[in-house]
Amino acid sequence: MPNSVIVRLEDVYKIYGAGETEVKALSGVNLTIERGEFCAIMGASGSGKSTMMNVIGCLDRPTSGGYYLDGVEVAALGDADLALIRNRKIGFVFQQFHLLPQLNALENVMLPMVYANVPAAERRERAAEALNRVGLGNRMNNRPNQMSGGQQQRVAIARAIVNRPVLLLADEPTGALDSRTTEEVLNIFSELNDSGITVVMVTHEPDVARRTRRIIWFKDGTVVHPYLAPDDLAHMMATA
Repeated sequence: MPNSVIVRLEDVYKIYGAGETEVKALSGVNLTIERGEFCAIMGASGSGKSTMMNVIGCLDRPTSGGYYLDGVEVAALGDADLALIRNRKIGFVFQQFHLLPQLNALENVMLPMVYANVPAAERRERAAEALNRVGLGNRMNNRPNQMSGGQQQRVAIARAIVNRPVLLLADEPTGALDSRTTEEVLNIFSELNDSGITVVMVTHEPDVARRTRRIIWFKDGTVVHPYLAPDDLAHMMATA
C-alpha cells in the first residue's frame, strides 16, 4: 500500500549568505502534504513560499533538515538522482509557459519523455492523450505563436502530466491570464486532482487559492497556518 504522505518536510532551513548578509529564506519548516491533496501556498512577498516550492520540486536543496518525497529522502541526493526524480515524479507549471517556439504543441509535450527514454511511438501516443485531456486535441500541430495564452498554458499542463507524475507543482500558473482563461485553467487543475494527482500551487490571488481545498500560509520563512480553510482566507489576509 503506498504511503499516504507525498511530501514531508522536517525542520527545513534554507539559508543564503553568511554573517551579516545571512538570510533565512526558510526557518524550521515542518509540513506534510497527503497524496491526492489540492493545496495553495500563500504569503506576502519574501515570506518563503517560492523557496519552499523550489525545495519541494527538487530545484533547490535545503541547508539543513529532511525532505521526503513519496517516501524517499531526497535532500542529500546527488544532482543526477535529483534530475531523475524531477523528470519521473514531479510535473511543473509556471507563470511563463516555457514552450519552445520552433516546436508544435505535440512536440513540446513529447520533450519530457525524450529525457525519460520513452520510445518514440509511445511518446506520440502519450503526448496526444495529454493534449486531449486538457482540451487541445485539435491544436496538436499548432506552434506557440498560433495559440492564445490560455492554450499555451494548457500545453504546458499537458507537458507537466505526460510523464504521469505523483506531484504537480504550479507556480503562479494563472498570473499571466485573464479571468475567463484563469477559470478554464483552474478547472483543469481540479479535474486532474479529482483523478488522483496531488496538486500544490503557489499563488498570491485569493480567488485562485479558494479553488483549492487547503491553504498553507507562510510568514517570515515558516508555516504559520498549515491547514487554513478557503473560507478563512479573508480574515487571514486582513490580519497579515
